Amino acid sequence: MNKRTNIRPFKTKKSILKAQDTQGTMLEEPAAYYQVNDSYMHRIGTIRKGVSYEELVHVGDMLDIPVKSVLTIVGIPQTSYNKGKREHALLGSRDSELVLSIKSLLMYGTKVFNNEEDKFHRWLKKPNISLGGETPTNLLDTITGIQEIRNCLDRIEYGNFS
Repeated sequence: MNKRTNIRPFKTKKSILKAQDTQGTMLEEPAAYYQVNDSYMHRIGTIRKGVSYEELVHVGDMLDIPVKSVLTIVGIPQTSYNKGKREHALLGSRDSELVLSIKSLLMYGTKVFNNEEDKFHRWLKKPNISLGGETPTNLLDTITGIQEIRNCLDRIEYGNFS
């Protein structure tokens, strides 16, 4: 103990041992930590491989908009889409990541709105103050925009509107 301040020095090893005792075998089984990361590794593998052009149709169905509008969001020309779909080609990694992120966001948003797709679609098309007055649909063309929409949905889910 320090005589002047009456503060004991922190003992890291003792703290770790105490944490092990109170939380079970958390530090002994690191494989449990990597279970969550396996899904990310699978997703990364899918992105690197590429997703099919059919996923663009699924995104259109999920957003309740025509495929032509999805092509505008993703930034793919109609001719490239037609050729890729005809040849059963795969999207590049950038486009694949964007499509998978949009799909993930849409599934999460539907869940937040208690599977009421009509309400969720209306919310996507209304200007949102927390998104700088933009509609969520206008921000789907970038990963950062998708993350901001997800943050907004998190606030709705947990009741934190500030």
